Amino acid sequence: MLKILDHLEEWLIACLMGAATLITFAAVLHRYGSGVPTLQPYLAPINMAWAQELTIYLFVWMAKFGAAYGVRTGIHVGVDVLVNRLSDNKRRVLIVVSLLAGALFTGVVGTLGANFVWAIGHTDQTSPDLEAPMWLVYLAVPCGSYLMCFRFLQVLAGFLRTGALPKHDHTHVEGMEDVAADSNWFAMDDNLHPRSLNNDDKGSKRP
Repeated sequence: MLKILDHLEEWLIACLMGAATLITFAAVLHRYGSGVPTLQPYLAPINMAWAQELTIYLFVWMAKFGAAYGVRTGIHVGVDVLVNRLSDNKRRVLIVVSLLAGALFTGVVGTLGANFVWAIGHTDQTSPDLEAPMWLVYLAVPCGSYLMCFRFLQVLAGFLRTGALPKHDHTHVEGMEDVAADSNWFAMDDNLHPRSLNNDDKGSKRP
């Protein structure tokens, strides 16, 4: 079940990001294409005023679910210099308190957001350009916050069980470990990589 939720979370973030990119790209093409005399008669009747508003809403949803993804994968940046100087027992207690505080905060934000969505859902308020119900836009707050709260509790359960926290290597590039292991960058004859200065290459011809 958790794997299904993980995949849904990742696919949702990817789809939101892709949709926002395509809509922005289409809006830019429409804006500049409308200035071309030959294309203006065809593009002028097309209304793209809604593109910017929809892109903003897509990024709001993406940010909320992306924050939950960050908790699960340990991608959020944290200052742990002082924490790592503590003894194991004190460090464990502090980490547990921090995770509980994160779960409490996101749970409160999710509850407040749900109450706000419930209240605004009983009104006729709509967005300016899309004329979409505003409760649908603000629904990102409780959904994303509750998911983030669940991720904090999930990380806490894993930490209590194994003593390990999710960690993301910001310097890691997917698929590059195989290339780095099998490739000799200095032996490439492409004028893009510097030659080494060891004895084997001293007599070699520089490109």
